[in-house]
Amino acid sequence: MEPLTSGASNRIIPVLKTVRTSLLFIHSLLFSLLLLLLPRRYRSRTMADSTSPPSPSKLGKRRRLEEEDTLKRRALAEGIDMTTGNEDCRWNTFLFFGARRNALFVRSWLPITGQMKGILVIIHGLNEHSGRYGQFAKQLTSSNFGVYAMDWTGHGGSDGLHGYVPSLDHVVADTGALLEKIKSEYPGVPCFLFGHSTGGAVVLKAASNPNIKEMLEGIILTSPALRVKPAHPIVGAVAPIFSLVVPRLQFKGANKRGIPVSRDPAALLAKYSDPLVYTGPIRVRTGHEILRISSYLMRNFKSVIVPFFVLHGTADKVTDPLASQDLYNEAASKFKDIKLYDGFLHDLLFEPEREEVGQDIISWMEKRLGAEYEQV
Repeated sequence: MEPLTSGASNRIIPVLKTVRTSLLFIHSLLFSLLLLLLPRRYRSRTMADSTSPPSPSKLGKRRRLEEEDTLKRRALAEGIDMTTGNEDCRWNTFLFFGARRNALFVRSWLPITGQMKGILVIIHGLNEHSGRYGQFAKQLTSSNFGVYAMDWTGHGGSDGLHGYVPSLDHVVADTGALLEKIKSEYPGVPCFLFGHSTGGAVVLKAASNPNIKEMLEGIILTSPALRVKPAHPIVGAVAPIFSLVVPRLQFKGANKRGIPVSRDPAALLAKYSDPLVYTGPIRVRTGHEILRISSYLMRNFKSVIVPFFVLHGTADKVTDPLASQDLYNEAASKFKDIKLYDGFLHDLLFEPEREEVGQDIISWMEKRLGAEYEQV
């Protein structure tokens, strides 16, 4: 199978839609004919194998292995140094039980001195984890912003198979639940959501929920995955079927480890040598979920009303900077900003100019809070 990509393949979107529909019909027809041609005894066994659930022993073993892996990852997550040379904040880690009562690993950094201006909730990108954002958290707390960062299911120290996301809607729900918890603990403090890459897609969809939007002053999106298309139409055609039948199947070579995401060699080395960063092939259900949320967001750009700041590198080879421009152009939000960084790659907060990017985000939040204050 071909890897998921974005960018150049968007020039043939109309063709892809037509081909995908045709391929779905042909695939269903061939599958039906194959079943009819099979000997009755083998056909029955095949149907039984495809419809019957895994045996309890297999399920038990798989669950046990997942739990062991989760505990190992959680221990690694707990071992990450969260001070990053910043003694002017108090930090904490804790488990938060999400919308489906799954254990999610959460970090927080809160300033010790001065009045807290606001709280930024970080939703990381696919395959990474919250522990990578310590330097950014230091920059935020130095400006009197508190920080919370949650590991998705299957990421970092959270429950689930490493790198496997059964539903991005679950991540959206977990984001809303964490935000609600933070608002209950800090009722008078303004809150912002930050999302990187696929995390940006999660944040944008979360903010379309009126209950979540009501708790927010705005959202920040870095390199959001807004226009993701399969490299070959056959991938998009069979992904919905395979995601139901074999959701955990891995597409060999479909990860993007070989694509540079930063111009800083040290940042690249740190990322891909981090045991909490998943570098294996993407799983079918995870890939399908990315295509699904991307498609949903593209259809709903004009309905976006939340205040937002979108940042993207023009040389990004993972997500499409033109999609960020389209979001800015089409969104109905009255308070919106965009910044495109010439020649920057995907991981903006890990580029050599990371301090500049971080300051741009802080300045936007302060501008947003200032605008709110003027309205009051």
